[in-house]
Amino acid sequence: MPKKIILDVDPGHDDAIAILLAQGNPDIELAAITSVAGNQILEKTTYNAQRVATLVGATDIPIAAGAKYPLMREQITDGEVVAGSVHGVSGLDGPELPEPAMDLDPRHAAELIVDLVMAGEQDEYTLVPTGPLTNIVLAMRLEPKIVDRVKEVVLMGGAYTQGNATPAAEFNILADPEAAAAVFAAEWQVTMVGLDLTHQAVATPEIKERIRAIGTPISRVVVEWLDFFGANYDSVWKMPYPPIHDACAVARVINPSVVQVKEAFIAVETQGKWTYGETVTDFLGSYGLPFNNLAATTLDFDAFWDLIIDAIKQVS
Repeated sequence: MPKKIILDVDPGHDDAIAILLAQGNPDIELAAITSVAGNQILEKTTYNAQRVATLVGATDIPIAAGAKYPLMREQITDGEVVAGSVHGVSGLDGPELPEPAMDLDPRHAAELIVDLVMAGEQDEYTLVPTGPLTNIVLAMRLEPKIVDRVKEVVLMGGAYTQGNATPAAEFNILADPEAAAAVFAAEWQVTMVGLDLTHQAVATPEIKERIRAIGTPISRVVVEWLDFFGANYDSVWKMPYPPIHDACAVARVINPSVVQVKEAFIAVETQGKWTYGETVTDFLGSYGLPFNNLAATTLDFDAFWDLIIDAIKQVS
């Protein structure tokens, strides 16, 4: 049976490819999309989620807008963290996309998450957040029992070496560290698919040629996304090929062997002057605390891109 996921996003070019992968893979049932402020303000990320869902044919699932602001900290967006926005003014600059073919679900994202999880069977849903974790913690507060009912949380965020928004912190975690701290500390399985893993998932020229060779309107859009995102990523981060961060979390759900993990104790720093938002990851048991979560370490590059390319063909 396909694995049911709720995809919580802040599109973002890599979020867009995560939506495409979830929609185009037969082993995934995309049960809902929820949006959160992150790469851009909520109105833009929600609109982007609707446009991408329309592009890939995910028009019959609920899409709900969520949190406009972090729990406690001042709001930051992609363009405020780096010297110029990696994703552009709209949050998803580049090729023209269709207008949304669906209305928004009237519920808040947290309400939609709770309603689906609580109406489902035990361990029926996996949460896949690829932006700040505000919606997830709001759902936990609205209905604490979801922690016991969700199969697992596979999130894109964090790092066990160094960040990208600060030397210590990755953007999704830094955007709402207090929410992230609560999600990692809850008694459910959290897999951190962080920068250490996602920086292995780069779109090389050979990969772009494989996508271009598909020769469909959607494959052309993906190539244009990679071109726009890649040029900005190179100018800001000095990486010649763009990493497709968020799709790695979806790939982990589809086939765990594509994204290898290690057990670890993971906590989010919320007090440090220089380390605010750091995902402190202990693989050795130095703190004497239980290995409560999983940290992604190694990507099967070829298998990952095979999943993406097959999904593009499926939705084209």
